[in-house]
Amino acid sequence: MSQRTALVIGAGAFGTSIATILAKSFKQVIVKVRSEDIYLAIRDQKENSVYLPGMKLADNISAALEWDEVDALDKNEIELIVSGLPTAGISDYFRTNHQRFATYLKRSIPFVSLSKGIDPESLELSDDLFFELFPNHKELFTFLSGPSFAKEIMEEQITLVTLAGRSRRNLQAVSKMLECPYFKALPSYDIKGVLLGGALKNILAIAGGIIEGLGFNHNTRAAMITRGIAEMNRFGKVYNARPETFYGLSGMGDLILTTTGDLSRNKRFGLDIAAGKKPEDIIASQRTVVEGYKTARAAHLVSAKYDIRANIFNGLYEVLYEDKDPRHVIQKIMTIPSRFELD
Repeated sequence: MSQRTALVIGAGAFGTSIATILAKSFKQVIVKVRSEDIYLAIRDQKENSVYLPGMKLADNISAALEWDEVDALDKNEIELIVSGLPTAGISDYFRTNHQRFATYLKRSIPFVSLSKGIDPESLELSDDLFFELFPNHKELFTFLSGPSFAKEIMEEQITLVTLAGRSRRNLQAVSKMLECPYFKALPSYDIKGVLLGGALKNILAIAGGIIEGLGFNHNTRAAMITRGIAEMNRFGKVYNARPETFYGLSGMGDLILTTTGDLSRNKRFGLDIAAGKKPEDIIASQRTVVEGYKTARAAHLVSAKYDIRANIFNGLYEVLYEDKDPRHVIQKIMTIPSRFELD
């Protein structure tokens, strides 16, 4: 192991799974947690029993509840920081802990964000949020997205993702830190495209769950995925993203996974909506974050602000936030006058 210590912020399922990858190339991985039950489970049982029950963690993964514990374990050896916080939590958390992370960044420690969403208040992507907080260290930030269920990473299933950033040297260094026999991060300069793909696919995954829950099958899902990517590309034009990014791992790859795979939280959310449950009740009943729910509102506001033609995204907004019957919304979309396919 050539690397010394990695720090992972947040102990959700995906953050924990990335910690297990880092444990193969780092002597020590510190997971900074906020919940005592997760802290005790990792410390005493070497398991994240809340999000990944029954899946053992490597011995060199340690949990820290307080920053004093991080400092005691760190000994100024941190060589990588990974944030697994949801997009909506970035601003508050990193403002509160700004001095600490500014100090880390002054030491030129690379930073990986796992967030997939659009901030529902500012309508900004996670790169904008981080760059506003740390404007002098933009080159150190990278953004990971792609088809990657946490449980399958823990099972060592072969997984490819995209890692976007501004610095070629930093991208290559971080990609190497994340590499192991079953996991590989492919570098990209298209930060906006990678982040938009990761955010918008969560909304379409909810739509996929609703479609399946209503009894529609493969034809309907294929149509939704294909037209969904076309709508994602329209958002991409507003953000100057590269169109081909939406057909790569962080776009089409992640979209296919989350609309078809049974491990998708967003798809399960859609299935519950189709069964008649209310969005707010589903959210209140679980600890896992359904990024697509808040992102659906943000995408609706973005489409209104920039006049983006996004029938699927806005239709889902009506279902989630205006209590519209999903069958009626689907019927309405089907009555929209036809255009040439590539318009």
